[in-house]
Amino acid sequence: MLFIWYPKCTTCQKAKKWLEANGLACAERHIQEEPPTAAELADWQERSGLPLKRFFNTSGLAYKALHLKDRLPAMDREEQLALLASDGMLVKRPILVGEDCVLVGFREEAWRQALL
Repeated sequence: MLFIWYPKCTTCQKAKKWLEANGLACAERHIQEEPPTAAELADWQERSGLPLKRFFNTSGLAYKALHLKDRLPAMDREEQLALLASDGMLVKRPILVGEDCVLVGFREEAWRQALL
């Protein structure tokens, strides 16, 4: 599995501790140093079954500074993917990419159901 996270994010820290406590090994990737590509995001979004909007970090400073709440509805999928790929801090985290699942954000019960 691939664990994409921002180490200073407390939610990401909780998710990492949960993975370790449950004996789930993952490769790690720092979302700011190596942001997901548009192709990766497109694949993950399709595999997750989630709307693309769920991949945006709506509480982040970059999201707010770019006024994306108002701009996103007018953007097509390719524009949204390109925007997400341009700045890892726009992407909701953590993301856990497994063979059979893609989990966005950390909700312990959802992770438990998907992974244990």
